[in-house]
Amino acid sequence: MCRWIAYRGRTIPLERYVTEPAHSLVSQSIQALESTAATNGDGFGLGWYGEHPEPGRYREVQPAWSDDNLRYLCRHLHSHLFFGHVRAATGTPITRPNCHPFTCGPWLFMHNGYVGDWTRLRRRIEALIPDELYPSRGGTTDSEALFLAILGAGLMGPAGEAGEPRDPVAATVQVLATITDLVGGNDGGHPFRFTAALADGRDLYAFRYAANDDANSMYVREGEAGVVIVSEPLDKEHATWTPVPDNSVVIARRDEPVTVVSLKTYGLDRPAPLPRMQVRLRA
Repeated sequence: MCRWIAYRGRTIPLERYVTEPAHSLVSQSIQALESTAATNGDGFGLGWYGEHPEPGRYREVQPAWSDDNLRYLCRHLHSHLFFGHVRAATGTPITRPNCHPFTCGPWLFMHNGYVGDWTRLRRRIEALIPDELYPSRGGTTDSEALFLAILGAGLMGPAGEAGEPRDPVAATVQVLATITDLVGGNDGGHPFRFTAALADGRDLYAFRYAANDDANSMYVREGEAGVVIVSEPLDKEHATWTPVPDNSVVIARRDEPVTVVSLKTYGLDRPAPLPRMQVRLRA
């Protein structure tokens, strides 16, 4: 189970959340506390927005804790919107194209989750990717396939041309509903977990959803500098972090208040989740 952080707000150095905190993303790569995989050493990646419409990206297959370049990059890179991700592979190879985040045009995406029976469903899920977007598929993960399917559901290509409305939440919900049906529905099918972040350089969206399983953990904190969304708290001040409800999306648009909206609003429903054990950061 991967760990990630997403930030949108004032321009700050990436080290603020990736490397500096007591339980930073690098620390979580060694010892995650709210994950089935305590170690997330199957590669890592950064994605950030700067002066260009498309995001910058740095990905590597070695563990985050062992890459000397990472701390230097995070200290000198500044951004108003950035992602960080440490990977725990779930069956696909440990290669650079399989490391998060993924990019296509102005869009940036990362994922912590799992599509049950991926080997059998892969061709059907990849068929959701429009032909014009399929050349952007560089790896073999379910995560990248979901990302391109979401873009193809109205954010890029014929359904998202100039002048037509683009709704990242509606596009994501459309794909989540389709994948839920493919894994066998929401009652007794294969597990499907989707905790993910999506951004276009201006706005940030983070989703927490699962079918036939407990959703992976996700928290949000808003401060003077901006909003940060994480897989698990970066420090011991748990009271300052708000758990994101299951089947919800965090919407952090520029110049608008941050909101948490139930995906039921968009027609996506699921049975009540099982109780989830809360793990506290050790002293």
